[in-house]
Amino acid sequence: MVGVWLQQEGRVSLLSSLLGASVIFLPLVTDRGIQAEPGQTLFSAAQGRIALLVFIAALNGLLLLLYRAPLYQIAIRAGFLGFAFGCGLLLSATQSPWKHFGWYICSLSFFHYSEYLITAMTNPRSLSLDSFLLNHSLEYKLAAVSSWVEFTFEKTFYPELKQITWLSVVGLIMVIFGELLRKCAMLTAGSNFNHIVQNEKSDSHTLVTSGVYAWSRHPSYVGWFYWSIGTQVLLCNPICIFGYTLASWRFFRERIEEEEFTLIHFFGEQYVEYKKNVPTGLPFINGLKVEP
Repeated sequence: MVGVWLQQEGRVSLLSSLLGASVIFLPLVTDRGIQAEPGQTLFSAAQGRIALLVFIAALNGLLLLLYRAPLYQIAIRAGFLGFAFGCGLLLSATQSPWKHFGWYICSLSFFHYSEYLITAMTNPRSLSLDSFLLNHSLEYKLAAVSSWVEFTFEKTFYPELKQITWLSVVGLIMVIFGELLRKCAMLTAGSNFNHIVQNEKSDSHTLVTSGVYAWSRHPSYVGWFYWSIGTQVLLCNPICIFGYTLASWRFFRERIEEEEFTLIHFFGEQYVEYKKNVPTGLPFINGLKVEP
């Protein structure tokens, strides 16, 4: 059934991500289990690290045999994200101090892969390597790295800060909510959704006001906003919780104003009327001001 509604690029990405995620079976294959020794995980045991390196090399070799460029470029990205998701699951199954970081890895890798997969399903004409959003922006990369640095530093010097399970659960709920909302928005918008703000209106471009768009003008942004903050709540990163909230709010405020300028140009009074009746869905962001 998947093959019916997924073009070749989508099928390649799906198979590759599943191959990467098969790393979850590595502890069974190596006959070590997730616990290598009391207090150690697959990732802390020397044999486990070697097994992971062998798995990565084998995965890359298999993808090279199966695909040639440009399909290989899709496959290696999807395979890496699947591998990261599998590693996150393995970490999540342990009782190590990195357990909640495993939740985070699952959340991050699933977000980026699902962006590509949903685009392949709903708007294949706009599909490209950029649809993974792995090269989103320098600021996005710096934000991710800063969260890893903060988590590692605080885990080392203030380990009790990373053991607030109820707070991590709240963050995980925010992540799941944001992920589901964004993907619902993408599925509802269909071919009208694009990762890049469009400057020219295509013949098939219509104004979507149903489903999640009936209560928010920008549900995909709302989902991404709460997803990004949720990742830092999950990690119990107090500095990045504040930083992500401020940076995300400012980014989406500017992005919404830019997008609504274009939408008013595309749809005129139809969008202005829609704008009057439906909020953005983001706190203290009203969108582009329209002069009466």
